Amino acid sequence: MATEIRVPTLGESVTEATIAKWMKNEGDEVFADEPIVELETDKVSVEVPAPADGVLTSVSAKEGDTVEVDALLGAIEEGAAAAPKKPQPKKPAPSHEGEEVEVKVPASGESVSEADVGEWLKKEGDAVTLDEPLVSLETDKAAMDVPSPASGTLKEIRAQEGDTVEVGAVLAVIVTGEAPAKANGGGNGAAGAAEVSGSGENRPSPREVAASGESVMEGDRKRASAELSPAPRRVVAERGLDPSAIEGTGKDGRVTKADALKAKAKPQQAKPAETRAPQTPRDLGPREERVKMSRLRQTIARRLKEAQDTAAMLTTFNDVDMTAVMELRNQYKDLFDKKHGIKLGFMSFFVKACVHALKEVPDVNAEIDGTDIIYKNHYDIGVAVGSDKGLVVPVLRDADLKSMAEIELEIADYGRKARSGDLKLEDMQGGTFTISNGGVYGSLLSTPILNQPQSGILGMHRIEERPVARNGEVVIRPMMYLAMSYDHRIVDGKGAVTFLVRVKENLEDPQRLLLDL
Repeated sequence: MATEIRVPTLGESVTEATIAKWMKNEGDEVFADEPIVELETDKVSVEVPAPADGVLTSVSAKEGDTVEVDALLGAIEEGAAAAPKKPQPKKPAPSHEGEEVEVKVPASGESVSEADVGEWLKKEGDAVTLDEPLVSLETDKAAMDVPSPASGTLKEIRAQEGDTVEVGAVLAVIVTGEAPAKANGGGNGAAGAAEVSGSGENRPSPREVAASGESVMEGDRKRASAELSPAPRRVVAERGLDPSAIEGTGKDGRVTKADALKAKAKPQQAKPAETRAPQTPRDLGPREERVKMSRLRQTIARRLKEAQDTAAMLTTFNDVDMTAVMELRNQYKDLFDKKHGIKLGFMSFFVKACVHALKEVPDVNAEIDGTDIIYKNHYDIGVAVGSDKGLVVPVLRDADLKSMAEIELEIADYGRKARSGDLKLEDMQGGTFTISNGGVYGSLLSTPILNQPQSGILGMHRIEERPVARNGEVVIRPMMYLAMSYDHRIVDGKGAVTFLVRVKENLEDPQRLLLDL
């Protein structure tokens, strides 16, 4: 009996992942709950365990492939643990020196018929070894390296960087056999010996370094980049990072995509000033530059637009006087901290205010599933938390049953997990409504985008003292703009405005929360 291995749910805002590393090969014996493949998203890395004991009989997705949630990864034949391992296919090896072997575009999925040629890691005349990466290809789903099918010399490159090639097209030609020795120019035997001596690494000689203008450090960076998997290597290339300076947090110290996103480019050292003639604006370089959008970036742009097109999304605005909440915090903050071991923040007030409003306007706490509306009788509030790896939305389960202290403690715990990268997938699943606080970054006003399939999201903003009219007088009050984006397919304008007004009333008169009004 065969058991399928599929991509698990990765969180409501995560629909796909990259295959980072297979820990087992076809034919290997596996045991239930044993990690067999590692997946990588923009937010987390997760190991997929074996669903049963047996033998891994097939691998449907290769390292570097991008797979969607519930996609088939492979299959396990149950009850075959004692069976002999499936023999691995032998890699092709040329039978005669001097034979020409074509490097072709590999198949990378049923729906992928073409790719863009990225960076060539070798140039014509270079020596190559079997399985050594030669060139990177970029499809609308993933970036991948094409390995050398044989050892020998790269004779001819037929597809240049930026070209679009179809599956099966010839990228290059390799002549098998030992690479020809490089001329040492002028018959300098000592120099020639220096070029091939040493540790056996394919390091350039000082003469080659001088001729190419590349330093040994630059060569080390290129080798470090070549060792990365496709996803982090693409981030390194786009951001101009030094891969040898990135600390890897993956298995065996491997650099993950999240590590590359977290790393920051080092500032360039200032070069000594040179005496030169005054420059005209035209001498400073081109005013603009046109760069072809990568296939991966095209896909991201298309899917963001599709997400925006799915819902009939509108945003309604209001403002709230934060005087009462701020006075309540100042009055009880020390006592609250002493008793509960956590500071009393604004977010617990907003969570409680939203829960009360959701009970009055249940459409905002519902979602559309085909032609059905699913009304939620539980209140799991997602709270957007910023981290070095990006924005994540952990969920406060049953927020209506939690006290203010429990909410503050849980939010603080999620913040620590987000910064340390310890958030689990289940921490970010199942929310019914989301609160996003752009005010911590200084935002005055925004239109938050829905966290599908939810039907509403509240945007908080910075508190700013502004003149307002109170009882016929102009007074200064700490004011905050609120923005509520909603799916108009399920939430009417009246419901959205009512929801936001209730949130405003609950915050301006916090006693309403205590009295459940």
